[in-house]
Amino acid sequence: MRKLAVAVALVALVPAAQASTLSPRVQLGIFGSISRFQSLTGQQSQVGHVIVGWGQSTFSQIWPTLGPAPMLGFDNGQGTVTMQALARGAGDSYLLAMSESTRGLGKLVYIRPFGEMNGHWNAYCAYNKNGTPRGVAYSTANFRKAFARIYLIMHGGPTVNATLKRLGLPPVSAEIPTNLFVKVVWNPQGYGSPDVSGNSAQAYYPGDRYVDVVGDDLYDIGGKAEFAAADKLYKAHPSKPFSFPEWGLWGIDDPGFVQQMATFVQMHRRTKVLAYFNAKPGSIFDLASKPKSLAAYKRYILPLGR
Repeated sequence: MRKLAVAVALVALVPAAQASTLSPRVQLGIFGSISRFQSLTGQQSQVGHVIVGWGQSTFSQIWPTLGPAPMLGFDNGQGTVTMQALARGAGDSYLLAMSESTRGLGKLVYIRPFGEMNGHWNAYCAYNKNGTPRGVAYSTANFRKAFARIYLIMHGGPTVNATLKRLGLPPVSAEIPTNLFVKVVWNPQGYGSPDVSGNSAQAYYPGDRYVDVVGDDLYDIGGKAEFAAADKLYKAHPSKPFSFPEWGLWGIDDPGFVQQMATFVQMHRRTKVLAYFNAKPGSIFDLASKPKSLAAYKRYILPLGR
């Protein structure tokens, strides 16, 4: 979300009328009230997105609010548990409860651990704002191992502990039934903040085996957005579906950005999820306060979900 403004690489605009022929079907989603956003835009959101704090386990109350395909993001409790500790199993009880809850739904669920992991404002980032590393407990190597562990616990199956052993990690204490419905989203920023070599998106990538969907968060800040970085991230993972778990307008009304997002999705055919970040009514992201962008959303974005 909170991004540094970077010069945008403009892409050619494609008429909205061509969306149905140029792009595959996309799951449209929302961070915020699904019903309010529907009344605002007419969108029947397939993906409802929420981010919970570490240890928040009211899953049975959360799932019904998130539509046909819930997306659950979570953090590490502002550093309550380190990446090294997670990799070694310190968070297993919480992760096992989450995995069990997703299996009980019997439908597609997106799990989004540690979004924007290469942003210094997050306690699970390996770097401070000034570019200094936070130490081995938060290293990118330990992040990759922690992410792989989360992936394995969410998917379950008979080979979880054998795979953990190959990774040099402790086993889980319980058998985990296979979950055929869960999709784990790996979601950095296109550019690291701080933008140093060790804090690149790829430094946090656990490997294709431990990622179902690649994501990027893209915001229009001051009339600039990081489409070039999104394109680079998309191309770096050609075997993976792509997504925007968060995208939105940072306090400005910019219909051109909305149209450009639609064009990006049309031209990047592996993009499968597009979830607007609307937040709370009256927030700087609220589309209700941006009449030009609201009109553009209805014209360019809604057809992508049809």
